[in-house]
Amino acid sequence: MFPSAPAAGREDTVTLEEAQERATDAAGWVSENWSTWLETGLRILLIIVVAAALRMVIRKTITNLIDRMNRTASAVDGTALGGLLVNAERRRQRSQAIGSVLRSVASFLIVGTAALMILDTFKINLAPLLASAGVAGVAIGFGARNLVTDFLSGVFMILEDQYGVGDTIDAGVATGEVVEVGLRVTKLRGPNGAVWYVRNGEVKRIGNLSQGWSTAAVEVTVRSDEDLDKVRDTLTEVGAQIAKDEPWNERLWGPVEVLGLDSVLLDSMVVGVSAKTMPGQDVAVERELRWRIKKAFDAAGISIVGGPAELTEEDAADPSAGMAAPSAYASATSPQSLAASPIPPPASGPRLGK
Repeated sequence: MFPSAPAAGREDTVTLEEAQERATDAAGWVSENWSTWLETGLRILLIIVVAAALRMVIRKTITNLIDRMNRTASAVDGTALGGLLVNAERRRQRSQAIGSVLRSVASFLIVGTAALMILDTFKINLAPLLASAGVAGVAIGFGARNLVTDFLSGVFMILEDQYGVGDTIDAGVATGEVVEVGLRVTKLRGPNGAVWYVRNGEVKRIGNLSQGWSTAAVEVTVRSDEDLDKVRDTLTEVGAQIAKDEPWNERLWGPVEVLGLDSVLLDSMVVGVSAKTMPGQDVAVERELRWRIKKAFDAAGISIVGGPAELTEEDAADPSAGMAAPSAYASATSPQSLAASPIPPPASGPRLGK
């Protein structure tokens, strides 16, 4: 009898000595590396704790800074200057946008740095990762360049306080009152009520009509034969009276000035009137000035071009002016009528046979 061969694929039987040897090797390997594992784990835990604490402290500092800005600005609330320059909604949106940007940037930098430090703890080569991230960032930035442009333009617009909620601006592509200021899009309410969404990156120039002061300019057109001294005195009285009445005395930041003659034509003269007003109140002051000037001119007997004028005997219309000139075609026997008459057909005669 021959001993049977071991079955194919059957593992050799492990003896007790071999098991003890393997256990001893495993225990030795663990005892040799447990300090490294502990050190790595503690380092990762320390990085996470420090990053979380630093992120919380920085975000809290930014929030306190924004709140302090709001409290400082609210000190002038209730005054004329506060109502002009420190709009509550504008201040709130501006501070909220600035705080959001700063918190996002701080969180991105802290979390990104912590992630790189953790990967370095595992002895991972960061050079290929950083190179790939750089290439991906360039590709994404090139594809989303319009979005990046809008975002960066919005950040600088908010930081520089170029305009805010409640301001009337001319953005080139649209004009109206600012309803909302965002990092990518600015929302405007047009004069006809339409809401315009303007991308911040498309704005090349901005004209803010609500900062500093405005100018109300009115052109008064009178007849060329009016007394200029009387016209000037009447306009001066209107300017002095509107400066005393409420609420125009607060909206006017300077006296109403009669600038003089802007143009002299054959049948009319244009007199310019100007006044420095509160920002955004120029249109209202212009309308009130036109209203008062028209009433004052009517009371003083000063005619404005376009109004009814009294006709003198010399200016009376000629009754025959509306009659047409006589025409040579009115007479049937005139050469002109005969030349214009159709040629009569020839008289019919007897037909000849074929």
